[in-house]
Amino acid sequence: MIQIRYDLSPVSLLPKLRRLFELSAVKIQAIEDSWSPAQGSPVCTDGGRYTSRGWTEWTQGFQFGSAILQFDATGERAFLEMGRERTVAVMAPHLTHTGVHDHGFNNISTYGNLLRLMAEGRISDNAWERRFYELALKCSGAVQAMRWSRTADGGGYIYSFNGPHSLFVDTVRTLRALVVSHQLGHVLMGENDTRISLLDRAMQHAGATARYSVYYGEGRDSYDVRGRVAHESIFNPNDGNYRCPNSQQGYSPFSTWTRGLAWAMCGFSELLEFTGGDETLEKAARATCDFYIENTPSDGIPYWDTGAPGLERLGDWNGTPADPFNPHEPVDSSAAAIGAQGLLRLGHFLKDERYIQSGLTVCDTLFAEPYLSTDAAHQGLILHSVYHKPNGWTAGAGESSMWGDYHAREVGLYLLRLAEGKPYLKFW
Repeated sequence: MIQIRYDLSPVSLLPKLRRLFELSAVKIQAIEDSWSPAQGSPVCTDGGRYTSRGWTEWTQGFQFGSAILQFDATGERAFLEMGRERTVAVMAPHLTHTGVHDHGFNNISTYGNLLRLMAEGRISDNAWERRFYELALKCSGAVQAMRWSRTADGGGYIYSFNGPHSLFVDTVRTLRALVVSHQLGHVLMGENDTRISLLDRAMQHAGATARYSVYYGEGRDSYDVRGRVAHESIFNPNDGNYRCPNSQQGYSPFSTWTRGLAWAMCGFSELLEFTGGDETLEKAARATCDFYIENTPSDGIPYWDTGAPGLERLGDWNGTPADPFNPHEPVDSSAAAIGAQGLLRLGHFLKDERYIQSGLTVCDTLFAEPYLSTDAAHQGLILHSVYHKPNGWTAGAGESSMWGDYHAREVGLYLLRLAEGKPYLKFW
């Protein structure tokens, strides 16, 4: 389990945070100089250079959102203009993309960050520009909410790109799209002019994820381990009854893919902050964050799946620092970047030092070598990331992912603001 460091604070991490964003600037510019929209969204590095991988276009917002976060952290206006111009020029198709469950990833990272900066007074408040961002976010939330399947208990969920039977644990972190759209006063209009609340759909989806994707070691889950998550939950689309767990990117339905765990940690904790308190969200956030702490190597960097068969060849893998260069199972630094924010936010909300210090421990490791990419010729910021191992899509040792780099910047900005006494970072 994580050996929690209680001597760390956001202020003590300032040298690492500043180094992170110093290196980040070089990486963002290198991608900008070599990338063309015709190539598709950059996904993972191969030999240190970002490449595209056709599947679903879910990483574009992380590319341009990274430039916006860079401006937020450093005040370098060139990155603001880069992120703003690329958002306007390239992101429109993502607003009306009905085929994915990733609107919160693509559109909150771009339009949402820009609107947030305007609301905070970090950029000038131009009425037409503000309305442009608001309209984009209204549309995104409504389009995301259209992918709706009903459950037998009267609730429902946003179904994944696999189809109406499929609930992905990832999606809990994309609910930001629905929440922001709702806050802007928008609703989804259905048949016969039915007004559908985007907030209701967001909370119903979060509730379904908490009930079916997270295990609690009690009742239905008495055979299982508290805090474990299933990547995919399968339902009968005819009557909405839950059928079974499944996994797309993890090792099995009965092991925990750690990036899915991290999405749950971050998504539930962020929604808990938004609601100001909710029993279901808190139970899920606590369970998943506790599982991460208890089932991650001592330095806070997880392997890609807690049930991966090669772990037994690593000996005491859960009691020693992770080894990103081992020949048996890869670590996933992107799960660490996402999960750290979940730990920090939950700890902040609950005023619980155990979670806060666990998040700081993860970041202390992540923002240093061998995870921090210090080679100017490498376009990635955080090394040793994994994409979809069952498909053979592993960035792997020495490689980076667009979502891992973005979330390292996001949690870095979160801590930087705390250390410098600036406004608390939130998406709404």
